[in-house]
Amino acid sequence: MSDYYTTLGVEKNATSEEIKKAFRKLAHQHHPDKGGDESKFKEINEAYQVLSNQEKREQYDRFGKTFEGQGAGDYGAGFDFGNFWQETRSGGNGAGFDINIDDVFGDFFGFGKKKRTRNKNLGHDIEVDLAIDLKDVLTGLQKNIVLNKMSQCQRCNGLGAEPGTKLKECFSCRGEGEVQQIKRTILGTMTHFATCPECKGEGKVPENPCNVCKGEGRLGLNEEIKVSIPAGIDTGQVIKMAGEGEAGRRGAQAGDLYIRIFVKEHKIFARKGDDLIMALPITFSQAALGGEADIDLLDDKKISLKVPSGSSNGKILKIGGKGVPHFSSWGRGDLYVELEIMTPKKLSKKQKELMEELRREGL
Repeated sequence: MSDYYTTLGVEKNATSEEIKKAFRKLAHQHHPDKGGDESKFKEINEAYQVLSNQEKREQYDRFGKTFEGQGAGDYGAGFDFGNFWQETRSGGNGAGFDINIDDVFGDFFGFGKKKRTRNKNLGHDIEVDLAIDLKDVLTGLQKNIVLNKMSQCQRCNGLGAEPGTKLKECFSCRGEGEVQQIKRTILGTMTHFATCPECKGEGKVPENPCNVCKGEGRLGLNEEIKVSIPAGIDTGQVIKMAGEGEAGRRGAQAGDLYIRIFVKEHKIFARKGDDLIMALPITFSQAALGGEADIDLLDDKKISLKVPSGSSNGKILKIGGKGVPHFSSWGRGDLYVELEIMTPKKLSKKQKELMEELRREGL
């Protein structure tokens, strides 16, 4: 093992301040809780315990490591953490051992540093599913939904205080919204900041709590919300309504409402992107001779489709601009009509005679 001066990377004539500075740097670099090498950290602690104590340093300079039974301390073993932390907190014992533990370990443990926590009074977001008909996609619609959620108290307007009274500074945190917590561990006394349990991080409490919501500023209620669903929307798309989620506590910001859309299947029309697809039954004579076929569109309007003569089963005809409106631009998709030649299951006597005649003609 190298000598203590080499371990800390200082000269033998280094001052107490230089030794302390070197230790701080190496402690940051090699501490096990930061992913450092534990054995290396043991060496650093051992070297610092000796060289930071003037009496031990003089003995070490004269006799080397044998002066105190091969070492002045060991990480987790011979090293007295209790004494180490006590002396660092108290400012040393006059032997140069006056390191402030908040300065050394505060950066990577977070101790002694005040950090603002997320405001727990904020309202939660709400996610709901909403099913609509395919027909509704053509024009869009307004739809009312009822949600059971935390809503703003109407008596106190969400402040949590009785009308005519006000909010006052929280006594527990003095308006900071956070309280200091001190814990004793094997590493000494540690300090961190947590959300104030009295005001939930707000820093204020009602002078006289509201009689209805008991100071919360919100209540669990059924609330009706009007949702605007745009034309062309498709399954899986989400509508965001800012501020329509759960109300925040004591006037804090409300959450948002997210509505996921599901478009129901239609018995006639299938949707593919912004296009519509449908099947159209036609007779043998329509397929062979051609003609006109009436179609009921999704919006209940009627159009006449021209069937070309000699059409085969499965032939697809396109009708432009009769599909679904584009969601984010002008225009509409197309309608594709697949022809299905129907074979009659029953024929009248006249029909049979005609069919026999057609067969004799090779049809």
